[in-house]
Amino acid sequence: MGKVTGFLEFERQDEGYEAPEARKRHYKEFVLALSDDQAKVQGARCMDCGIPFCNNGCPVNNIIPDWNDLVYKGNWEQAIGVLHSTNNFPEFTGRICPAPCEAACTLGINAAPVGIKSIEHAIIDKAWEHDWVQPQPAPIKTGKKVAIVGSGPAGLAAAQQLARVGHDVTVFEKSSRIGGLLRYGIPDFKLDKAIIDRRAKQLEAEGVVFKTSVYVGDADLPKGINTDAKEKVSPKKLLKEFDAVLITAGSEVPRDLPVPGRELEGVHFALEFLIPQNKANAGDKLKEQIKVAGKNVVVIGGGDTGSDCVGTSSRQEAASILQIELMPKPPVQENKPLTWPYWPNKLRTSSSHDEGCQREWGVTTKEFKGENGKLKSMVIAQVEWKRDEKIGQMKMSEVPGSEREIPAEAVFLAMGFTNPVAGLLEGFGVEKDGRGNAKATTDGTGCYATNVSKVFAAGDTRRGQSLVVWAIREGRQAAREVDAFLMGDSVLPR
Repeated sequence: MGKVTGFLEFERQDEGYEAPEARKRHYKEFVLALSDDQAKVQGARCMDCGIPFCNNGCPVNNIIPDWNDLVYKGNWEQAIGVLHSTNNFPEFTGRICPAPCEAACTLGINAAPVGIKSIEHAIIDKAWEHDWVQPQPAPIKTGKKVAIVGSGPAGLAAAQQLARVGHDVTVFEKSSRIGGLLRYGIPDFKLDKAIIDRRAKQLEAEGVVFKTSVYVGDADLPKGINTDAKEKVSPKKLLKEFDAVLITAGSEVPRDLPVPGRELEGVHFALEFLIPQNKANAGDKLKEQIKVAGKNVVVIGGGDTGSDCVGTSSRQEAASILQIELMPKPPVQENKPLTWPYWPNKLRTSSSHDEGCQREWGVTTKEFKGENGKLKSMVIAQVEWKRDEKIGQMKMSEVPGSEREIPAEAVFLAMGFTNPVAGLLEGFGVEKDGRGNAKATTDGTGCYATNVSKVFAAGDTRRGQSLVVWAIREGRQAAREVDAFLMGDSVLPR
């Protein structure tokens, strides 16, 4: 490494934030990225550790020590080349990835890990600033046509890889703009949508064709699914017109909470709240939008989607915000000897939580109550988790006497997503796994291939709800398999 003793000399410096009271007044990004000098210092903290566990901790296997060293030496243009060799969209992951690479950092065993995510963020922002990110159209076309269903990170990564080796790629998206949940599920204050738009322009310059407001499938969409579709295309039509089809439509069916009062006005799926706000920010004219100003808001679910509901509720000036989670409260500090280099179970506090939110763990919802069809309150109770020695699993039981009623005029269900939308996989005849996802292996030959000839699946459609970085990985790997299927071999990276 350029600074062999850097990890001994320098402390970790995190990216800064605009003050909570200021940032709650807008929906713009508020992270204060590292300066060049700060990024250089963070790069210097990277150890010559022999086995870079961060590489394997990262789902796309970013070559992290190399670009850390290049940033330390000031070779920024070379750094973006190394970064782009494994990650098509580091501006996405540099903003919204939870950074499993940092959990795997060797320095993190007994000190604060290297600020890998902040360095990645700095590299790609500088690359765009200096016009180092340019279209790379294929010099020779293959004449093969590939349809990609879904324009989330998996679909975009696959589209770029396949276009660059000469295939004619068409991406079908049921919404009016591309990006999937990157655009509609993640608030603007975490990811400015202009960042997606500039990548879309690059992909179009490389030959990718986007067809928006087009739903691929035979069945109608279930409640809670975002769509601006003006046209429906049959899966059979795609199979007839294209040489290969890759399904990267995500896992969008939200997990419901079937308790008494669920039908009351005021109980919503999280995306019914988040998507219209993102559309409003983009200037779309909406027939209706959920507003929580002056209301007592309860968010059910302790993950990222729940956190996004908290941040959006703060910006809409809710009277109070409570986020509840069924599972017990995680430890403030992980057990590093037990968990490293894997992703640890620990308490995580997001920027949205810092803006003002009460959080409770080990809480179950028993009933929603209302008047004249409108939600007014909800009944909750504390639960405890104990291991059942007979089956070896944790079991939940309600704490006697803990039931209580709390005010709630708006409740958002942010408990995750279960499977791809109805009709999509069925329309293609794709076999499902036990969880309702597309059944496609990633082992051996024929990776990402489904039971249907020339149909592939990747991303959340195949693996279930997961991270943006996993979607990019699967999109890249699936593109290689599609290319090999069409051409007999592939020069794309594994």
